[in-house]
Amino acid sequence: MTLIELLVVVAVIAGLTAILLPAVQTAREAARRIGCLNNLRHIGCALHGHLLTRRAFPVGCTEWRSPGKVGPERCLAWSSRILPWLEQADVDSLIDFDKPFDHVDNTAAARTTLAIYRCPSADRPDLLVAGLGRSDYGGVTGERITSPNNPEKGGLIHDRAFSQREIPDGLAHTVLVGECAAGSWLDGQWINGRNLFDQAYAVNWPTWEDELRSRHPGGGHALFGDGSVRLLGESLDTRVLAAACTRAGGESLPIAGTTP
Repeated sequence: MTLIELLVVVAVIAGLTAILLPAVQTAREAARRIGCLNNLRHIGCALHGHLLTRRAFPVGCTEWRSPGKVGPERCLAWSSRILPWLEQADVDSLIDFDKPFDHVDNTAAARTTLAIYRCPSADRPDLLVAGLGRSDYGGVTGERITSPNNPEKGGLIHDRAFSQREIPDGLAHTVLVGECAAGSWLDGQWINGRNLFDQAYAVNWPTWEDELRSRHPGGGHALFGDGSVRLLGESLDTRVLAAACTRAGGESLPIAGTTP
């Protein structure tokens, strides 16, 4: 081959690489998004397993305790209560639910890493957060977009469980769990009762607070009470987003585009 021919071949290969690389990255993200969606679907099935067995969804947080405080409060998360329905009975058996999440007797369970609670697109390299198993999905206690979240307006709140009848907006119109996988979420641990948030901004809004924030381009996944999972877009009207985060607001919810 002459030098000119060699340069032409190199140029063609470089051009093809430049064309194919974005397509490969897009395909990889599509696969990761499907993995995240399936995680939330399984979590939804587990929440309904709890509902059918206990006649209510789990308590969002049992005996909340502020960060850094040492005390008797158990501060156990909703995500620790649904393990039997996630085929994690072995981990469930390691938890003493009469003791705090960070009690030494719960260390073995708390340090267990569960793939079901990790979004494949999240760019956090560690499987542990502050030494405990990571969670990229948080329970929704309500919203602060339209008014203060006091009392809490969501479906997974502190020290109270709700039956289906106590969510009058309808399960299909109420977000129970959302992605919270962006930024440094130091309390993003599946056993920790601080695995909760209330929504105050648009989806994927850059903030230090726990919010519905994902590493998916254009939006974040939300699990509704009926078990459906929808990708809520960054351009979604915040008033509609606020309505979706309440259990009894009586609002209409014109959210289209349910993820298949």
